Parts: sequence; C-alpha cells; structure tokens
Amino acid sequence: MKPLSNKIVEDQSQLQQQVRQWQEDGLKVVFTNGCFDLIHLGHIQYLREAKALGDKLVVALNTDASVSRLKGSHRPVNDEASRLEVMAAFEFTDAVTTFGEETPYEIIQLLRPDVLVKGGDWAVEKIIGSDIVLSAGGKVISLSFAPGYSTTNLEQKIISAHNAKS
Repeated sequence: MKPLSNKIVEDQSQLQQQVRQWQEDGLKVVFTNGCFDLIHLGHIQYLREAKALGDKLVVALNTDASVSRLKGSHRPVNDEASRLEVMAAFEFTDAVTTFGEETPYEIIQLLRPDVLVKGGDWAVEKIIGSDIVLSAGGKVISLSFAPGYSTTNLEQKIISAHNAKS
C-alpha cells in the first residue's frame, strides 16, 4: 500500500538527502525514535518538545518485527503502516521512517541530525547514537515523560475495561 502522506520516507538514502538539504539551508534537524504504538498525551507532549528544539523533526519508528522483539508477541497493537500514517499526520513531524535493527544507531549514523532526543530518564551518554551526534558538534537531550502517561498504563486500562465488561 502506498503511503498517504508525503512525510513518510521509506528510502533512507532519500531521507538522508532531505536532511542534508535542510541542514544546507541552515535548518536544525531534530531526530527521535520509538515504537509509538498507542499514541497518548505523553507522546504528544514529548514530540512537541522535541520539535521545539529545532526546525525539522524526523521520527524513526520501530518496524512491527522490532516492536514484537522489544515488547512481546502481543505488540504492536497498531501495524507499521498505521503507525507511520498517524505519526505523519502530526503538525510537528516533518519526516517519518522506520528501522528494523535492534537500535537506531545505523539510521542516526546515516542522517547525522543536529539534535538527538530521547524520552525518559536516559543519561545523555547512554542514549544510542549520542557519540555520533556529539562528535559532530550536535546536542543530545533527554526529555522527561509526562507523569502517569505510558503505553503500558494505557494497555492495562484497556485490558481492565475489557475484563470489567466480560
């Protein structure tokens, strides 16, 4: 199925060219990654904060196989094509792609963003790809999550609501 949004870039070399063009135009490129399976308020706040750190926001989503390896066979709830379209629909995203490797290291190395962002309580030096971005003079930032919002909590609420109706 052909993506509906022109923000979805399946060819990573094409995305690399786009990122380089943005940078040559003097724009600051921010990169983040994740599963983004069940979107909730915490994700929205995090992505808005990430976008505010630069001019263009690139989001790399874990492929379905990658999400299953990380989260278990019951995930993802939403398939890759759906997650790409949802992420591309947000006003704060400028490009969306996927990666199937265990970590986003290869795509970070390919894109060389100006700012690398991760959520949670990650120490900057523990963020995958921080060595690449820092050695190129970029910034690596760990944004805090909105308290009480997580995909795991949302998943548990859904399960509890379903069980209550049974």
